[in-house]
Amino acid sequence: MNYYFTTITKGSFETVEAKVIDLLKDEGFGVLTEINIQQTLKDKLDIDFKKYKILGACNPPFAYKALQVENKIGTMLPCNVIVQETSQNTIEVSAINPMVSMQAVKNEQLSDVAEVVSTKLKNVIKNINNEK
Repeated sequence: MNYYFTTITKGSFETVEAKVIDLLKDEGFGVLTEINIQQTLKDKLDIDFKKYKILGACNPPFAYKALQVENKIGTMLPCNVIVQETSQNTIEVSAINPMVSMQAVKNEQLSDVAEVVSTKLKNVIKNINNEK
């Protein structure tokens, strides 16, 4: 089992990123954090890097359920979704697979939450290439 779900799509980086955010909203997620890796590497190390963003997505009801049964689960929240330009107008979108990351926790009560969140993130990835 992969630790992520992924797809490749065509379009501008900005358009795909906006679609990812909309699809996350459709599944009940908000984007709490955004890390612009390209800008950070330029600012901190003067390195030119491809367009690459990490979006920290959170579905509050499921985050709350997880926190109720495992108070250290916050170390694995929010769920990361990456948007990266692999070549001009070719964008890869990937999301963490919570089912894999939750295996490390070894708390059976998390499995239902992880399964639902995994399905929601899988839906985001699956729908990237669908017209909206």
